[in-house]
Amino acid sequence: MSDLARMRLLQLASPALPIGGYSHSQGLESAIERGLVVDEPSVARWIADVLKFSVASYEVPMLQAMQTAWASGDESALRSLNDQFLASRESAELRGATLQMGFSMHSLLRVLPDLPAPLLSLLASLEHVSLPCVWSGVANAWSIELPDSMSAYVWVWAENQVLVAMKSVPLGQSAGQRILLRVGSEIAAQLGSWMSREDELNSNFAPGLAILAAHHETQYSRLFRS
Repeated sequence: MSDLARMRLLQLASPALPIGGYSHSQGLESAIERGLVVDEPSVARWIADVLKFSVASYEVPMLQAMQTAWASGDESALRSLNDQFLASRESAELRGATLQMGFSMHSLLRVLPDLPAPLLSLLASLEHVSLPCVWSGVANAWSIELPDSMSAYVWVWAENQVLVAMKSVPLGQSAGQRILLRVGSEIAAQLGSWMSREDELNSNFAPGLAILAAHHETQYSRLFRS
């Protein structure tokens, strides 16, 4: 990876990127409300389970396929993958979360210099655009290699989950950093298998997550939008 691509990767993965990820718990707040997540071990278990059964098994391979399609200029594949990803969101709020962050990132791109016109044109032509679709397009445009794009995408998700727990469990900063150390090690250990994963094995079958995400839509007291 070039030095410039590395700097762009850090910018893409920065919490300062104004796409609103901090406003979504992705179902975790519902699990906290119901007493399923109450302390450091249960937070770590939640993140590990969602990573295994949803993020790594479905979102990561979808991101990989999208970035590959961007690299080859396959507009038809990108449209199909974007629609498929949106259809896979288990609740209105989870779908709304990826749409809101995708929209915000797309809006940001329009005011940044030096991004290729085909990227902006295709994104503008999509009626609804998911976060991984925009993320993969930016990563391709900034020459960020696929393994780095995938690991950063998962890291951003995991870091946000820890921040949600720190605000809601509550969880101390030291505990949060211990969890992130474990998650970082897991991402590094699994990256090779993610790169070689077969498409037909992709699955986001996580009914517990889907039920909790749906419950969140009617949760009386909450800090987060999903």
